[in-house]
Amino acid sequence: MAKPTSIKDALKRWEEKNEKYVSESKEIGLQFQWPPIEKMDSNLSQLVTCEKLSLSTNMIEKISGLSGLRNLKILSLARNYIKSFSGLEAVGDSLEQLWISYNFIDKTKGIGTLRNLKVLYMSNNLIKEWSEFQKLQECQELKELTFMGNPLCESYEESGWRLEATRKLPQLEKLDGEPVINEMNSPSNIYNNLGK
Repeated sequence: MAKPTSIKDALKRWEEKNEKYVSESKEIGLQFQWPPIEKMDSNLSQLVTCEKLSLSTNMIEKISGLSGLRNLKILSLARNYIKSFSGLEAVGDSLEQLWISYNFIDKTKGIGTLRNLKVLYMSNNLIKEWSEFQKLQECQELKELTFMGNPLCESYEESGWRLEATRKLPQLEKLDGEPVINEMNSPSNIYNNLGK
């Protein structure tokens, strides 16, 4: 069986294909590597100017190696084998969007380290409990959440799920691709508040 692609080799390939240095690039795509990447490591620390990094559609099990990426705003790890949010602490101040759908996450412990997270795509994971969903309240900047496909949603009718989710996260503006209309941001309320 072929050896997995290392981060080092994937970055080298990227440089050859794009004819630029990874250390100077704002957007790096390492998705769909063949053979797939299995481990994130310290070779990622070269990406000092990177704002958007995609490692989706590989076979990564653990998030790691992000400590040099102080400018990272968007991280895509969809379609991997990731089981937890552990390893994101290094990008806690900069990360604004995390795309982590189609993984094996069943606990949300550690999500609160992402202090500026605005967008979280985590559909089709394994979250079953409201207690895990509620930990998303730690992300006070969170405005957009995609969560469908988790066992928690499947146990509700759609309207019931939306109602409960937006009650627990009242700051959301978009849930599962649909705008959230609640008392605070309904058009009539905005209109009434204009005169104040």
